[in-house]
Amino acid sequence: MELQDGNGSCPDCSPGARPSAGATTALAAVIIFTIVGDLVGNALVILSVLRNKKLRNAGNIFVVSLSVADLVVAVYPYPLILSAIFHNGWTLGNVHCQVSGFLMGLSVIGSIFNITVIAINRYCYICHSLWYDKLFNLKNTCCYLCLTWILTVVAIVPNFFVGSLRYDPRIYSCTFAQTVSTSYTVTVVVVHFIVPLSIVSFCYLRIWILVIQVKHRVRQDSRQKLRAADVRNFLTMFVVFVLFAVCWGPLNFIGLAVSINPSEVVPKIPEWLFVLSYFMAYFNSCLNAMIYGLLNQNFRKEYKRILLTLWTPRLLFTDVSKGATEGLKSKPSPAVTNNNQAEIHL
Repeated sequence: MELQDGNGSCPDCSPGARPSAGATTALAAVIIFTIVGDLVGNALVILSVLRNKKLRNAGNIFVVSLSVADLVVAVYPYPLILSAIFHNGWTLGNVHCQVSGFLMGLSVIGSIFNITVIAINRYCYICHSLWYDKLFNLKNTCCYLCLTWILTVVAIVPNFFVGSLRYDPRIYSCTFAQTVSTSYTVTVVVVHFIVPLSIVSFCYLRIWILVIQVKHRVRQDSRQKLRAADVRNFLTMFVVFVLFAVCWGPLNFIGLAVSINPSEVVPKIPEWLFVLSYFMAYFNSCLNAMIYGLLNQNFRKEYKRILLTLWTPRLLFTDVSKGATEGLKSKPSPAVTNNNQAEIHL
């Protein structure tokens, strides 16, 4: 998008067709709730992992990374969407529009890539436990984390060459424009959504099969033992995956349908459905922290401790220092660690 004049406005940032007053109020309410829930919830997740040594493990490194991906949108793009809603149009210029669109994409793709790595981590932990300690030692885990974010950035950069980050007045957002390029939109949906979700589905399907086999004594292999904690914590991340797919699925499938036959599909998509699909996707960024609190006992307890100690800030990081000291004193040995019988703390 080119700047229209010296005041920093851009040609695609005009008010255009806007939702009704009631719909606009609802959209603003959703964004405000999402920002607050995103900031508070994901801050609790990160603090919980830092404070509680039971939660400091290879799998939760990616949980923290997923929280960071969710926080990105609450810090910059979502407040700019609110500004556009209040001003009935984009008033912040093209640079902010491009940065907002870039960070939005960084958050979305970072989230799906982290969810994919978490699924692979859980698959290795439960289904291939003998390899787990070598595959997910500290060095390898850090490499996987860096690779995840490098691939995320690489996946976003082509948008600047295609010119697909534009302001859409229907959703008051600078985001990926589905109609810019048919082939590029198909590539984005397939590579950034369908392929990762296929990998996650495979991993979780294999875990489900193993859980059912062990539960019904189909597998008589004595090494395959799943504790209730293993299943509960696997279910936590499975719910995270399902909600992500539910929230982002409609928008991606609309984009895929539009890109395949734009002339026929675009007129048939109701504007309310398009707007709803976007704000469903936006809302997903505040859900993960709630899921951890509802389904994971360790996170739930740590949330309560953090909230109870907020009035005395000096106590907030007490457990961190204690955990760090204990971690230095005792280094776990793979020889005495049985991943099949150890509790999974996601």
